[in-house]
Amino acid sequence: MTIAAPPFPIRYRPDLEQPEPDEAQVTRDIIAQFDTIEGTVFKDSGHAERGVHAKSHGLLRAEMRVLGGLPAALAQGIFAEPGTYPVIMRLSTNPGDVLDDSVSTPRGLAVKVIGVEGERLPDAPGGNQDFVMANAPAFSAGTPKQFLKSLKPLAASTDAPQVLKKAFSAAMRGAESIVEAFGGKSGTLLALGGQPETHILGETFYSQVPILYGEHVAKVAVRPASPDIKRLTDAPLDVDGKPDGLRDAVSAFFAVNSAEWELCVQLNTSTDTMPIEDASVPWPEDESPYVPVARITAAPQDAWDDAKHARIDDRMSFSPWHGIAAHRPLGAIMRVRKAIYAASSDFRAKANGVTLEEPRRDEGEAA
Repeated sequence: MTIAAPPFPIRYRPDLEQPEPDEAQVTRDIIAQFDTIEGTVFKDSGHAERGVHAKSHGLLRAEMRVLGGLPAALAQGIFAEPGTYPVIMRLSTNPGDVLDDSVSTPRGLAVKVIGVEGERLPDAPGGNQDFVMANAPAFSAGTPKQFLKSLKPLAASTDAPQVLKKAFSAAMRGAESIVEAFGGKSGTLLALGGQPETHILGETFYSQVPILYGEHVAKVAVRPASPDIKRLTDAPLDVDGKPDGLRDAVSAFFAVNSAEWELCVQLNTSTDTMPIEDASVPWPEDESPYVPVARITAAPQDAWDDAKHARIDDRMSFSPWHGIAAHRPLGAIMRVRKAIYAASSDFRAKANGVTLEEPRRDEGEAA
């Protein structure tokens, strides 16, 4: 298969990023909201969780194979040369508290590529590259200020009874189905609990916000490639009365099946239609399609167990700032994420009395 890059991808220039003068204060305000979420969950459960994507549904060991024959614009960073890497994948849902799966919210995927060489980002631990993604092509808020505004009611409702959250989620799914019947999709309704009840393994996951891609600027995505998970795209999944229905479905699949995904790159070809600083704008795929640069393969395995939960959920962190300089996160949402993710990880480690550890390449199979 011949892989072609879109014509005329832009080259990164420092002036493509325009920090706001109050970005540091907004970051502190966002951290304060996450402190509320994490503190409330810890008080209620006695166990500290991530401020977002607290509940995992699949913890997978896999392998990523970088494709050969990539054109120069795509052969950048860790994708510059063909090779294979151990990978850890964490499937999750968005809330910062651990809810029954009938509260249906956006889904997430974190990918940790183990044993990556190259100049590290400042304060990046280990020798790995993380990609943190969600099942929508753009972020729910365009700027950190907008994100802070949407975060405040979520923080205030962390202690709300699950029965209320289930009822609200059901109402939002009904509203979302009406929107979709007329050919639309509401990111707001999905974020509030209107995520359709479908199989999580059929999702395509997006970085939503851009990263440096060597000399260029890009977003990344992971999409189903093998027939068994392609068939799960939009496949209904009944989770009513099944608090861990998504996890059960992932475990049932990997008990007998393998899966393969494409890791794809969308190069920025126009800062007019593909802005760096407004994270809420999907980049038009008719101008620059997502192009595969690697394949991720997961063999049959126990997709979630207590040992994996203790190692990956409790003793690992995932952040777009864990990586190499060639894939530095770009834009305001990414800039504030650096301090937010670090603060959240520090809280979890201290509250749970554990040390967060990055896996090494020689332990990738056992991570």
